[in-house]
Parts: sequence; structure tokens; C-alpha cells
Amino acid sequence: MGQPIAITGIGLVTPLGNDPDTLMGNLMSGKCAIGRIDYFDPSPYSCQLAAQVRDFDAREVMGRDYRRTDQFVHFAVGAARSAIADSGLELDGNDELRESTGVFVGSGIGGIATLFAQTKVHEDRGTRRVTPFLVPMMIANMAAGQIAIDLGLKGPNMAHVTACATSANSIGEAVRALAAGSCDVILAGGSEAAITPIGLSGFTQGRAMSTHFNDCPHRSSRPFDGLRDGFVAAEGAGVLVLETMEHAQGRGARIYATVDGYGASADAFHITAPPEDGEGAALSMKRALKDAKLNPEDIGYINAHGTSTPIGDLAETRAIHQVFGKHARSLVVNSTKSMIGHMIGAAGVVEAAVGVLSMRAGAVHATINQEEPDPECDLDYVPNEPRDLEFSHFISNSFGFGGHNVSLVISRA
Repeated sequence: MGQPIAITGIGLVTPLGNDPDTLMGNLMSGKCAIGRIDYFDPSPYSCQLAAQVRDFDAREVMGRDYRRTDQFVHFAVGAARSAIADSGLELDGNDELRESTGVFVGSGIGGIATLFAQTKVHEDRGTRRVTPFLVPMMIANMAAGQIAIDLGLKGPNMAHVTACATSANSIGEAVRALAAGSCDVILAGGSEAAITPIGLSGFTQGRAMSTHFNDCPHRSSRPFDGLRDGFVAAEGAGVLVLETMEHAQGRGARIYATVDGYGASADAFHITAPPEDGEGAALSMKRALKDAKLNPEDIGYINAHGTSTPIGDLAETRAIHQVFGKHARSLVVNSTKSMIGHMIGAAGVVEAAVGVLSMRAGAVHATINQEEPDPECDLDYVPNEPRDLEFSHFISNSFGFGGHNVSLVISRA
């Protein structure tokens, strides 16, 4: 990769908190954000659960644009503002910095709530009553576009769309762009707001979601556990401020960590199911390690994709064994999704941020709901209790429908 790329700001909007301290405090205490959906009546659905964002005032964030933008944009703009504030970058009056700052923020699904609502308007009231803002509200690149407008950022601007790997790809591609000299700073991440009747219908009909724990939501997401039966949807956004090391050091920035390796691969196998041996996931981890010029033994921790699906968790476990060999038994692996659910296009960036914050704190959160061991998921998943842990390099995994695999190697600054 060349020079490492610095992480200098973290912005979050999540079901367990909208700032790093709140999120980590809740994760370390084992708090679960999953509950019964209250956006609409979920009774007709086999899965009635989700992890919804709380304590977020979209009207305050968006002002007069609130009704002209979808919820995934609200979350993204909120996270981007927080990331900039956290980084200490001074954009006001600095045209040169605005011109050299890009935005790589994607969404796995985009404005599905707007599309669903306006489809009903079209059917019930006719074509002339559909909002003229339909297209710019629903297209997945609008989070990146609105962030640039809101902050006046004129550097490269794009939205990667790779389902659940979206924001991890955004980070990796931003790192490559920075290393290539495209600009000095990039805001990278993802946003999702897909807890809608049509979204829930699609995922439940696809048999991807947990259906056995509607009466006890906090037990529903249980990655790597023998009773796992599917993922639980979540919403929110995450944005990292990434800078070239020269730029970050030149302004005396606080550097959280560095992104040292990026590996991507395709399963080339099936639209939703990974190969049972985890070949694609293994390839992305191997490529990330090679990019970082590290050996498997250098990695102390993995923030797993760990969605709580029977096939996915087993494939990821097998992939880790393939890549790390005997060292796999020494690795500490956890899944943030056990408490926060699956944020889809925002999952990768939020989980990478959790890994960074864990590395700085010298402690990792538990994977909760480890009740019934799965003999084939045989790694150290930090069952039920957080743990003190010192490590200098970790991997964050993200795998998406379509067979997209991304692994990031992040290191202590």
C-alpha cells in the first residue's frame, strides 16, 4: 500500500449510541439494542425485530431539507458532521482544504423507505402526486452528495454499493485514493435505513432473518452460537476521517490508528450464500495481510462479520482457520452484531471503528448470547463477558450479498 493512512475522526449514528464513548460503554456493558419494531406493526412478519436508532433528531440535522431527503441521508450527514468535529479539521474559510477533501460514503440499499412510500402514493393518488424529489431521495449516492453539499467538500465524491460490504469497500477504496495522491482527506463510510415493511418482507421471505426469538429480542442475534437462526436488521451510519500521514502530522492531528491493509475478493459462487469452506473470505483476509506486509501471527484480534446466520458464521470460522492455521486458536474474535444487529451498508465502518476504539482501550466487548456451543464454530469468540486485551493489529471483516468480501487491517498509530 505504501504509506499508512491515518484515521483522525470517527462519526457514528447507531442503535447503541451516537458517539464513540456512548457506543463503547454500551457494548462493554453487554447492552443489546434489539427490540420489537415500532416504526410500523410487525405482527404479520416472521421476524418482528430490529435495532433502531434512538436519540437522533433528523430535523435538527437537516433543517429545511428534512422532508426532501431520506432517512439514510439524515444518518449519513449526522455522522459526517460528527466525524469532522472529532477530527479537528477546520473547514471554515479554508477553500484549499475543502477542495482536497473527498467523500466516499455508500449505502447497501439507499432510500427504500422513500421508494416504498412513493410507490403507494403512485398507486393510490396517481403519478402527478409523486414527489419530484423521489429520485434524488432514493438513489444510493445521495448520502455522499448531501455530505459534500452540507460541508462544502469538492474533492472526489462517490458511493460504493456492495451490500453488507459497502462501507468497508468505501474505506478501502478511500485508502487507495489517498495513497495515490488523489486528495489529502476523505470521509469514508456508509449509511442504512432499511427497516421498512418492504425491506422486512424481502429479508424474511429470503429466510435470512432470525424468527425464533420474537418474544425475547435480546437473545435473537447470537453469532457463532449453536442456536443462531439468522440476522437482525439495524440502521444507522458511520463515517471515518481518513488522511494521508503527511497531512495529518502536518496539522498536528490526533491519530486514532492507521489503515495498513485492504483486501477484497468475490465468492463467484451464489447471490446470498458463501461457499461452505469460506474461500472468498479467506482470500480477502490473505490479500489484506499481504497489502499490510504482515504475517498472520501479527494479528491479535478480528472483528468478525459474524451475522448470526447458520451458513455465514461457519464459513467465516473456516476461513479464519484457513488463513491463520495454528494461530487461529490464539486469536480473539468477536461480533459487534450480537448487540447492535446488522447495519448492512453501515456495518463495516461501525465495526472498524469499534475495533479502533477497542485497540485504544485495551479491551474488547463480548459476543453475547453464547449459550449453546456449535462444535464447528470453535474459535475464541469472547463469550458473554468483555475482556482486557492488548493488540497492535486487527482485521475487520465485511461480506455482502453478491459474494463481495472485504477485509481491512488496522494498526496502532
